[in-house]
Amino acid sequence: MEWSKSYWNDRYKAEEIGWDLGQVSPPLKAYFDGLPESDKAITILIPGGGNAYEAEYLHHLGFKNVFVVDVSERALLNFKTRVPSFPEEHLLYQNFFEVELTFDLIIEQTFFCALDPKLRPDYAQKIHELLTVNGMVTGLLFNFPLASTQPPFGGETLEYLTYFEPYFKVTVMEPCYNSIESRAGKELFFSLTKQK
Repeated sequence: MEWSKSYWNDRYKAEEIGWDLGQVSPPLKAYFDGLPESDKAITILIPGGGNAYEAEYLHHLGFKNVFVVDVSERALLNFKTRVPSFPEEHLLYQNFFEVELTFDLIIEQTFFCALDPKLRPDYAQKIHELLTVNGMVTGLLFNFPLASTQPPFGGETLEYLTYFEPYFKVTVMEPCYNSIESRAGKELFFSLTKQK
């Protein structure tokens, strides 16, 4: 199963992106608010960023090196229109698996759940490759059964650990306490640190 650029463009054009919150996700907002001032220069990637409310929030907090990658040109245009001060060269119109830069922090927000579940081991390997020494990936994963035939796809902690433990030290993977109401009980907050 593979969803092409045209598939995602069509979904954004038709606004068929039901998991799009229209705002920064509260658990990630709380995480961003806790990052120290000294982190403002770190390089951050948001894969499959879509409308990228997280990137917008980080940008307005003063983070200078936030990048968004997405295969939907429409999603990136939506973002650029909404946040014209965001550096255009930090909007990467390409497949996440073809990104060749390195980052200190990767933010996961709905991209993992949009991938064909068969690509989950490849995702874990790729984020390990993209991170600098001691780099981190932090974000949200859906915490409900993997039962659908199209995105978004769910999963559960034990499954996720099989992908991440070979590459990362798992610092946190627990149910969110501050999800929006519609996602209450359906999200895991996680933070992983790259292992050599």
